[in-house]
Amino acid sequence: MSQVISQIVEDTQRMISQAEDALQRLERLESNKRASNGHAVKENRALTEQTQTAPRNKNREANQAAVELLIESYPNTFSLDEPKPLKIGIQDDLVSDEKVSRGKIKRALATYVRNPRYLSSMVAGVQRVDLTGADAGEVTADDEKHAKAKLDEYKARRKERINQQRKEQRNNERDERISNKLEALVAKTNRR
Repeated sequence: MSQVISQIVEDTQRMISQAEDALQRLERLESNKRASNGHAVKENRALTEQTQTAPRNKNREANQAAVELLIESYPNTFSLDEPKPLKIGIQDDLVSDEKVSRGKIKRALATYVRNPRYLSSMVAGVQRVDLTGADAGEVTADDEKHAKAKLDEYKARRKERINQQRKEQRNNERDERISNKLEALVAKTNRR
């Protein structure tokens, strides 16, 4: 009777061992599948970021070049370090002056007036400047209110962008840790 019980115990242990081996093989297959999918997802994410970033960077560079052209052409009016509120209708003055092309004027002004420093310079009672740097009217309370609203939007978008970047970085780091752990686990089980 004790031999029968011993045989049953041995058979049970052998079946448990075989089941554990089968389970480990399944886990390895599953982890390899996840690791390869994770790698593909990372590659797709990187490719998407590159294709979206390239045109944006090209536009940004063109915008900055247009602003620099205005700064060189009108140093008393335009400054990135200490921007002054611009005269209302300054675009028409720039076009009639013909130093800079119409397309570059539109691009430069759009970029310049969206700059947070420029928006911060829009304070009620401050003098606006014309192309020579001379006074050309005052900033009104409505102008200041509008500029503050735009600045708040800019800050909110920037905060959201930073939070998104942090979230993506955490996800990438998590994916990398999981991938490293899976690779170590596969290597460890292959050594056995």
